[in-house]
Amino acid sequence: MKIAIVGTRGIPNRYGGFERFAEQISSRFVDQGHEVTVYCRRAFVRPDDVYDRRVRRVIVPSLHQKHLDTWVSTLFAAVRVAFSDNDVVLLCNVANSPFAYIPRLFGKPVVLNVDGLDRKREKWKGLGAQVLHFCEWMSSFSSTRLVTDARAIHDYYLAKYGSESTVIGYGSEMPAGDDSLNGFNLESGRYVLYVSRLEPENNPDLVLRSWRNVRSDWPLVVVGDNPYDRDYIERMKSLGDERVRFTGAIYGDGYWALQKHAGVFVFACEIGGVHPALIEAMAANNAVLYLDTPENAETAGDAGVKYEKSEEDLAAKLQALLDDPAARQQLASRAKQRADALYRWDAIAEKYEKLFEELIRSRNERPPGKRLQ
Repeated sequence: MKIAIVGTRGIPNRYGGFERFAEQISSRFVDQGHEVTVYCRRAFVRPDDVYDRRVRRVIVPSLHQKHLDTWVSTLFAAVRVAFSDNDVVLLCNVANSPFAYIPRLFGKPVVLNVDGLDRKREKWKGLGAQVLHFCEWMSSFSSTRLVTDARAIHDYYLAKYGSESTVIGYGSEMPAGDDSLNGFNLESGRYVLYVSRLEPENNPDLVLRSWRNVRSDWPLVVVGDNPYDRDYIERMKSLGDERVRFTGAIYGDGYWALQKHAGVFVFACEIGGVHPALIEAMAANNAVLYLDTPENAETAGDAGVKYEKSEEDLAAKLQALLDDPAARQQLASRAKQRADALYRWDAIAEKYEKLFEELIRSRNERPPGKRLQ
């Protein structure tokens, strides 16, 4: 098959979950003999990028501005892919649902991965939230097939819109490569790790306030950035004490080294389906604390300790884990086993392949003249 991946910022990953998804899934598709094209935003790629060169990149214009960046780049990509020879389009992000019709008008099946409920994010207020609500509604019918990455999101779409979706999760595996902590000045197994874009719905303030009440000489390492709101980052830094280290966004070997060597991983995101950082922490053999939401509980199961959205509960459960090395080891082992069983990239890619094959077969069996797939 000739597969196009549209709607992410591109490869290599310099932003978040969808970019990691595009990076990993495209290589798996190529491994199976498919031709893959990833459409990338100009602001997020460089000539000397290191990525899987078997994957073709197409660079499209974009506006590096929060409200228009996604739509402008995806519009250009959707038009280009409509006139390409690709067999199927994997479209990422619920905000891109209005553009699913463009390739479909040219006979190309479109699979839309909506991720979570983006309209609930704090950064989208007023008109922005209303537009995303409209996109969410459109996503229930604009693509050939809707993909949700968690059963909780599947059930939401079914109950609210009567729209069935295919549940395909997210992948995570420890890559081969340098996993040393050189340059971080950290001791293996003796720091708490938090990874996320620094945005309100990811609750970095909850973690930082809770940490003030934890008695430990371990550092709290905060990995993440917010390219659209620098003031928010400064507010978060003001909440940290001398034990907190803000690293900014880190990718590649450095990121995986921090995951592998952490003593405890704290996950505080409350919007979305399967979160990459959570299952990557599990794959890295971490003891995991996670905010109690249906999606997070579905992801981690009994392989982590859940906490309520309160400083007192998080601080108490952090303290208990820090004081109990045996519990940390047991949790880490369960997390690794669950990640290996449920979140392997090869298995995720295989599910997408089967879905693509089904849609292409269905298109080819349709009577001539019926172009919209």
